[in-house]
Amino acid sequence: MSHTKKLQGKIFRGENTNGDGSPSRSTSDPSLTISIPKPAEQPPTHPAPPKLVKTDSSSPKFEATPRDNRPFRERLTEQLGVEYHGVERHRLEQDAVKERHWKRWGPYLSDRQWATVREDYSANGDAWSHFPHEHARSRAYRWGEDGIAGISDNHQRLCFSLSLWNGRDHILKERLFGVTGHQGNHGEDVKEVYYYLDSTPTHSYMKFLYKYPQKAYPYEELVRENINRDRDVSEFEILDTDAFDDDRYWDVFMEYAKDEEDPDSVYIRITSYNRGPEPATLHVIPQFWFPNTWSWNVERPSMPVMSASGNSVITAVHPTLGKYHLYCLPSPPPVSVDGSSPPLGEGVELDAVEPDLLFTENNTNFHRLYGGQNETPYVKDAFHDHIIPAHRPPPTDSGHPGFFATKIHSGTSPRHSNPERKGPDGTPSSEEEEGPRTPFPQTPSFVNPAKSGTKSAAHYVFEDVPPRGGCAVVRLKLTPRTPKQDPSVEDEGVFDDTVEERREEANEFYSQLVMGPISDDLRQIMRQALGGMLWTKQYYQFIQQDWMKGDPAQPPPPPERKHIRNQDWKHMYIADILSMPDKWEYPFFAAWDTAFHCIPLAVVDPAFAKKQLDLLTREWYMKPDGQIPAYEWNFSDVNPPVHAWATFRVFKIERKLYGREDLKFLERVFQKLLLNFTWWVNRKDQGGNNVFEGGFLGLDNIGVFNRSEPLPTGGVLRQADGTAWMAFYCLNMLNIALELAKHNPVYEDIASKFFEHFIFIADAMTFREGNNELSLWNEQDGMYYDAIQFGPGNSMQLPVSSLVGLIPLYATLVLEPATINRFPGFKKRLEWFIDNRPELSERNMANIKVKGRGERRLLALASKERLIRILEKMLDEDEFLSEHGIRSLSKKHKDQPWGMDVHGERYEVNYWPGDSKSGMFGGNSNWRGPIWLAVNFILIESLQRFHQYYGDEVQVECPTGSGDYMNLVNVAEEIQHRIIHIFGRDMEGRRAANGGNPKLNHDPHFRDYVWFYEYFHADDGRGLGASHQTGWSGLVAYHILQSGANCRLPKTPKTPRSLAHHYFDETIDSQSEYGDETHSLFSAYSAADLNTLGDISPDAL
Repeated sequence: MSHTKKLQGKIFRGENTNGDGSPSRSTSDPSLTISIPKPAEQPPTHPAPPKLVKTDSSSPKFEATPRDNRPFRERLTEQLGVEYHGVERHRLEQDAVKERHWKRWGPYLSDRQWATVREDYSANGDAWSHFPHEHARSRAYRWGEDGIAGISDNHQRLCFSLSLWNGRDHILKERLFGVTGHQGNHGEDVKEVYYYLDSTPTHSYMKFLYKYPQKAYPYEELVRENINRDRDVSEFEILDTDAFDDDRYWDVFMEYAKDEEDPDSVYIRITSYNRGPEPATLHVIPQFWFPNTWSWNVERPSMPVMSASGNSVITAVHPTLGKYHLYCLPSPPPVSVDGSSPPLGEGVELDAVEPDLLFTENNTNFHRLYGGQNETPYVKDAFHDHIIPAHRPPPTDSGHPGFFATKIHSGTSPRHSNPERKGPDGTPSSEEEEGPRTPFPQTPSFVNPAKSGTKSAAHYVFEDVPPRGGCAVVRLKLTPRTPKQDPSVEDEGVFDDTVEERREEANEFYSQLVMGPISDDLRQIMRQALGGMLWTKQYYQFIQQDWMKGDPAQPPPPPERKHIRNQDWKHMYIADILSMPDKWEYPFFAAWDTAFHCIPLAVVDPAFAKKQLDLLTREWYMKPDGQIPAYEWNFSDVNPPVHAWATFRVFKIERKLYGREDLKFLERVFQKLLLNFTWWVNRKDQGGNNVFEGGFLGLDNIGVFNRSEPLPTGGVLRQADGTAWMAFYCLNMLNIALELAKHNPVYEDIASKFFEHFIFIADAMTFREGNNELSLWNEQDGMYYDAIQFGPGNSMQLPVSSLVGLIPLYATLVLEPATINRFPGFKKRLEWFIDNRPELSERNMANIKVKGRGERRLLALASKERLIRILEKMLDEDEFLSEHGIRSLSKKHKDQPWGMDVHGERYEVNYWPGDSKSGMFGGNSNWRGPIWLAVNFILIESLQRFHQYYGDEVQVECPTGSGDYMNLVNVAEEIQHRIIHIFGRDMEGRRAANGGNPKLNHDPHFRDYVWFYEYFHADDGRGLGASHQTGWSGLVAYHILQSGANCRLPKTPKTPRSLAHHYFDETIDSQSEYGDETHSLFSAYSAADLNTLGDISPDAL
């Protein structure tokens, strides 16, 4: 058998061997593994695979001590003994104590840097037009980098990502494409098919799938069709085109794996499968570059440089990062699905595919974009010109250099230029205009023949890859080490073994999270959700003063720009790895999104979750007056105050699952949140009556009016949700203060302060103006509503049944008797209020005088009677309860819209279960019906807390009118299961999130992969909004871990609740969190194992 055949067996059929000659193991999940049928068994002995550089076997490097070929897990188990908790846990511990920097390299590139606020230097703040997709390949970024499945170091000094060419596109596929906020009928939207499949917390193993059409990518069709659609119809997606017809596409899997004990060495494997019916050619062009840090200041910094070291090695030297090598290994020729090469005749073998190393500079092509003078002969878009003939300027008949005849969209003029582009008649032009003509370069090549620069690529060409599963593989290794120091550089068998080991270690890590009989499908969903959250990290840089003033080496920004946005955030200086909602649609942090991200992130990486919460309260983020920044489009917008809740939840998750109490983290964030709480009181409670406005509070279009603007009616909006959020904030601050008081008695007084503040806010839900009592509660409807106050004694409620009326249920806290007895000062203040202020403690909230189950006391806005009345509506399938969770607006508004006429204009709220039909807040999200996982999550926890107090005393019909009565923890579990059903397969193999798309549901190359959308259709569960918002939609992983063990399949009858009381088994005694013997609310899984997410005991909640 030839060397090529043997190498193909090792590459494509996993025939790697251990030191004893036995096959190496692989226990990866089948649906996350590409399996190819194995041919007949091969001889047991395999000669060494080809080397990058042929060397004499007598070379000294072969005289080293023989390598221990046992898996790293076995060696580490032997080393650590009983202290072994898994390889990935070990790496996390090393990273935490700074023994090894395992998180230096990670998926920190954005999926979209173009058209972001940071790159916008326009006079009118139109970020979408100022830096469009058409410019991205030719124009250097100022504030970050993007790419497909890209990685960088944690300060983004050196970047790597995938690019491809199918032989038909007019540009390389080097970044993800989508329509802008102006082009999409429901706002911006990515138009690609890709999946984040897997990642460990240290990124020791990562996997990504990109599906690349073999036809010309339909850029123009996607833009044209979305522009032509109105808001009443759905978005036009790439799966609606013919791009994937006949399966003419490539499945391109990107895998990253780090060396077992070297966080700076990264294995990169790119595996491409031809799914089409005919042989096809694919260009695989991994790119490796330095971000442009030298074009902005007059005095240039020390320049980094890349150069070729031989035919297949790129060496990168950076002033602060040091020296790295990218080894671009030769690839074996493509093989068919059975592992064989195309027949070439007896004794004829295909040569290995050698990469062509390309170099240029990461500088803007001013010639192409603006007709200006380039700084260097070689520019950012050089690889497009070098590889794609149609991208080049054609030579003329006369022999003179040809010209680029580019098109520039109006509104996409160069930085700081006049945005008012005029047509021939003097009116603003909306048509494409012919751009400046750029002469053919005077050098004989678009890329640097000297093979040096600041941007590089390895160009692999795989011709005639066999159809229906034919495969091509590219291997690269990024490392600071030389081949003498790293044998894997010259041994692809070691390379593949290492990748497989890291994958098995990832399997080990995730299997340790699951403590119950969860179905394989739910395990896959959970793992993809958590993997997607770990992939959605991004290096985010924003220095407000530099951004506002402009760069010394560039023309000054237009003066109008200083008054568009974020001018008050002069202190802001950000250069951190942050959790993004969606790295394409929302490639920026959002404060309340981050809080929800941290709940599932704390399960896998508490240190990263804590860092996110801590950063947002640091002085270079938080304003001196205590305001937390919202998001880059307007840092001054107001998001719901969920930071305290997330901080304490993360603290308790780490304590529960990892046995660590990080009191320093808790106290540090708490101290800063005292400032933020004061900001809320001073800025959002203008009348000083504890009724809060707050603005839109993240719920975009939920109100009849835009709640971030002055009311067209006049008056002041008294927000039920704003006031409830502040009550919720109070209770979480109270809870943290009591936790800190265990270690520092000073916090006992602070706890008393928040208790009293909560009482006053609770009373303000029925607020007083002199002798007139006005209320946010509607006794007739049994619901909380916003109200407009026009003056003393003059107000009107806005009777819209929405989340605004459910959010008061969030403000719920159960006080354990052990807690009350532990703090005598707090207990004395509590009892004083009960005895001396009964009009406050009884009138408008749960009666704190009455003790509940286990002598507990309840602090809540909703009394028992109000709770039951609200739940009647919330659990009514004709109002809030959907098959897939709790709607954001009652379905009754489908037939009963509510509105009013103001100054001749109609303002109205209708039930829209899917996409928004208005342009309010950009129109790319909708809170008038759809299901949002974040707000459902807190609602579920609130029901669990109510059950801690009421127990089985409170039973409600679920669904309303069904005759099926449940206690509140069972109701919470029922909602969890309905949310899980959005993603899980039903009996026919369909996932609700896929919206009935047969390819997504049944095609074997699609059906196992899940998209985690921003929100979901209220009636059928299909995904809407940002398609990769694994951020807060990743909360489904938490639901699966907590209640997935007894979750039925979607669209199947409920099973008898044989475990109806398994959460709170009163026959089992256990220690409370304060060391007292109590009958506790017990674990969801077993009495033996409290360290699970299933535990919703008082300690866990």
